[in-house]
Amino acid sequence: MDILTIEVGSTITKVNAFRLLPEGRFEPFAQGVAATTVEAGDVYIGAEAAMADLNANLEMPLENPEIHLNSSAAGGLRMTVHGLTLNMTARAAREAALGAGAIIKKVTAGLLEDYDLAEIKEINPNIILLAGGVDYGEKSIVLRNAEKLASLGLDAPLLYAGNIAIRDQVCQIFNGCGEQEVLVTDNVFPDVDVLNVEPVRELIQEVFNRHIIHAPGMQRLRELTNKPILPTPGAVLKGAELFAEEMGDVLVVDVGGATTDVHSVTEGSLEWAPRMIEPEPRAKRTVEGDLGVFVNASNIIALSKDVEWEGCLDDLEAMPATNKQIELTSWLTRRAVQTAIRRHAGVVSDLYTPSGKRQVVKGKDLTAIRWLVGTGGALTRIPGGKQILEGLCKGTGKYLLPTDSAEVLIDREYRFSALGTLAHQYPEEVKATFRYWTDREMKKNHQENEDVHPYPQT
Repeated sequence: MDILTIEVGSTITKVNAFRLLPEGRFEPFAQGVAATTVEAGDVYIGAEAAMADLNANLEMPLENPEIHLNSSAAGGLRMTVHGLTLNMTARAAREAALGAGAIIKKVTAGLLEDYDLAEIKEINPNIILLAGGVDYGEKSIVLRNAEKLASLGLDAPLLYAGNIAIRDQVCQIFNGCGEQEVLVTDNVFPDVDVLNVEPVRELIQEVFNRHIIHAPGMQRLRELTNKPILPTPGAVLKGAELFAEEMGDVLVVDVGGATTDVHSVTEGSLEWAPRMIEPEPRAKRTVEGDLGVFVNASNIIALSKDVEWEGCLDDLEAMPATNKQIELTSWLTRRAVQTAIRRHAGVVSDLYTPSGKRQVVKGKDLTAIRWLVGTGGALTRIPGGKQILEGLCKGTGKYLLPTDSAEVLIDREYRFSALGTLAHQYPEEVKATFRYWTDREMKKNHQENEDVHPYPQT
C-alpha cells in the first residue's frame, strides 16, 4: 500500500511517499520539498510544488495513495492558561499545551485580576485552558476565575481540566453567560506531584484540527484526506514516544526556520530522581519561539553577542545554496541547539536548609538519554549536524545534559515527523520502521555527513 504524508511547515513543505511492506514496516521511496507559500496567500501552492518535486523522483505515478497531513503553517493555537498555583496546575497545563501544537501567550496563577482579563481579551486566544486544584481540593478561586473568563464573552472554546468536583458548576457558569463552547477533560494535576497531561493534549489537538483549516489554502489540502490534520509538534512528540518505546530514552531536536523544538522522552536517572523538587512529564516538549534560524535569526545573533555575524542577515536564505549562506545557517543552528537544549534540561542548584546544604534539581533530567536525534531542515540539510549534537553530550554539571554514551542519529532523509504523523494510525509499523532505521544508521555512524541531502535549488 502506498502512503503519502504532506507536512506544511513554517518555511518548508515536505511530501514523503512510503510503502507499507509485508514485514510490517514502512519503506520510504520518494520525497519532494518546496518553500511554504503562506506569504503568497495559499499554502496549497507550496504543496503542489513539493508534489511536483516528488513526482519528478518517481518511476511511476502513485495510484490513490492514503494521505496523512501535519502542519504548523497557521502558527499554532494562541492559548492562555489559567491555574491555581504557578508550580502546580498552571505548569501542568502548560506542559500539556506545548505538546499539542499550542503557542502559550499568557499564563496566570491564582485569582484573575482586571488587567489579566484586559490582556486576555487583547490576545484573543483560539482556546482558553482553565485548571486548578487537585481533585476534591480548592474550589472557590477556580469558580471565580470561571466567572471572570465567562464574562469576557470570547468565541474561543474553554477547556476545563481542573478539580473534578466542580466540573458541573464550571459548565453552568459558561452556559449561563452565552454560547461559548466548554470542553471538559481529566484534571491535569489530580493529586500532589501527579501530572496527567495526555487527555488535555488530545483535546487540544482536536481543536487544532478545527483551527488549522483557516490557514490560507489549507482547506484545499484538507479535502485530500479523511484523516485529521495533526500539529507538526504533536507529530514529532508522538514519534519520539514510539521511538523510546522501541529503542530507549530519546531526545529529539527539531531546528526550524521559526522555532527550535526539543522533545524528550525519559524518566531521568536514579541518581538525580530523589533530588527533583517538582514532577516532570515523561514526554516533554519545549518550543523556543525566539530561536528560528530564518524568521528569528536576528534573535540568535543578539543572544550570542557575536559581533562577527552582525550585519550578515542579507546573506540569509530559508533554503541556503551558496557556501556563505550555508556557513551562516550552520552557525545559527549550532547556537539555536545549544541554547534550546540548555533551556529544556534540568538545572542543579544548592538549597540551604536548617540541616545544611543539599543539591536539588529543577527541570528535566536528560542524563539517561540513550539516543539523540537531530531533525528539521537545518540539522538535516547542512553539513555538521551530527557534530553539533555530539558537542552537547557533556553529562552532569550545572545542566543535566545527555552524557557522551548517548548515540547521535541525524534524520538525514527528514522523515521523523512524517513517521510521527503515521504513528497515530500505525504505531507498531512505525516502531518497526524506527528499529530498522536505527540499525541502518548505526552501521554508517562512523561516517561524517557527506550524504546530507542539500536543499533543493530554487
